[in-house]
Amino acid sequence: MLSAEELQELYDRQAIQNVLVTYCQGIDRCDKDVLRSVYWPEATDDHGSFNGNAYEFCDYVIAALKEMKQTMHLISNVHIELDGQRAKAETYCVAYHYFDGEDGPTDMIVGGRYLDLFEKRVYKWKILKRVYVMDWNQNMPATAEWEEGLFGELRTRGKRFPDDPWYQFG
Repeated sequence: MLSAEELQELYDRQAIQNVLVTYCQGIDRCDKDVLRSVYWPEATDDHGSFNGNAYEFCDYVIAALKEMKQTMHLISNVHIELDGQRAKAETYCVAYHYFDGEDGPTDMIVGGRYLDLFEKRVYKWKILKRVYVMDWNQNMPATAEWEEGLFGELRTRGKRFPDDPWYQFG
């Protein structure tokens, strides 16, 4: 039988994980409301090319990502250190970007980590401070096949808000 403290720790860890995956959903769908929901209003985000208020980062990054055809952010290796109403987390991220480059369709894959300071207020965890650390990147001509073979038969495809199948599902 788990103690009340152990149950609270499990809840807190899961709530933080939910914030992290909600960020990925918001950024890949370019859904500003979902993306903003993971940050406290005074939160900061340092993504290298942007360093400032997190809500302003949401506007900045969505405008940039809407210029791309597809993105997919995958997270793993989530290390969380709880400290009362605050938590520190390091989360590995691999982000895929498909866009029209100068020489044609381009794949850009970036590997890095999110360093986050979370704060819990009235039972709700959100990001107070985020720093993105880039560890590696790979850029190449795209090899995607969209209209031929097996992939041409797959018609349910990811899109941006509000046209993505997620928003009509269920």
